[in-house]
Amino acid sequence: MPKACFQHGAISGTQGAHLRIAMTLSREQISERLAAAGYIADRELPVALQLMDMLGRPLLLEGEAGVGKTEVAKALAAVHGTGLIRLQCYEGLDQSTALYEWNYQRQLLAIRARESSGADPRTVEQDIFSERFLLERPLLAAIRRDDRPVLLIDEIDRADEEFEAFLLELLSDFQVSIPELGTIKARSIPRVVLTSNSTRELSDALRRRCLYHYVDYPDVERETRIILTRVPGTATALALQIARMVEGVRKEEVKKVPGVAETLDWAAALVGLDVKNLQDDPETVHETLRCLLKTQEDRARFTTEVSARLLGKVA
Repeated sequence: MPKACFQHGAISGTQGAHLRIAMTLSREQISERLAAAGYIADRELPVALQLMDMLGRPLLLEGEAGVGKTEVAKALAAVHGTGLIRLQCYEGLDQSTALYEWNYQRQLLAIRARESSGADPRTVEQDIFSERFLLERPLLAAIRRDDRPVLLIDEIDRADEEFEAFLLELLSDFQVSIPELGTIKARSIPRVVLTSNSTRELSDALRRRCLYHYVDYPDVERETRIILTRVPGTATALALQIARMVEGVRKEEVKKVPGVAETLDWAAALVGLDVKNLQDDPETVHETLRCLLKTQEDRARFTTEVSARLLGKVA
């Protein structure tokens, strides 16, 4: 199966667009490869990933925490057989932390060693600001790789607007300027995936630069497939019951809606406890709901009566 692998500037115009389309995996191929990597996609995600390669655009994944946005990037790296480089965003994240830093301790040791040997100060300066003292951070590492990695910029909404503006410039040019070394251009253009939990509104400029896909909680059918794929030893009937039960929990007025990761934890717990049918063991079902419910308020709300009511709908 052919892979889409191209660099900006290598091809252009209508001919280049047709070549990219020809080299892009089909939606069916993408869906199959995602599933082989352990990610069961919704119907629209393979289209977004196909267009991502076809147009060479970053992909912005938005959705509630726990729906599997980060897992998309991990699976995408597996699909294309490349590395995953992750930049975890947070409030106060700055350019130096995301791009590069100098190894100051090694530089200081080198300076002291050279001073004792009477080396020329200019030679010392050139040496300590050379590649061997450079510490790559995720953004610089991503553009210096030869194998076109997947660059995951996780929870971009947690970073401030200044960093978002800097990121927009980097994603446009795919080059960085290091005063001591000059301009470093990308060896290959990474596949860029950004995720957002919508804790703040992203800029229109960033949204225009990216393709967009909303990742929602899976429906019962897809969550059943996810359980069967990710939790070995789960019977199909039990996986379906679990997915239906989780759907019921999500429809309750819970403070923290359980995500897919919580579903998988619960499924693994039930399999480990040798539960074959949820309705045969309501006490264990109720006790293990702690895998899904992550606040005291939610756990207090889910009395045995609530659990029994939801259990009555999973058959």
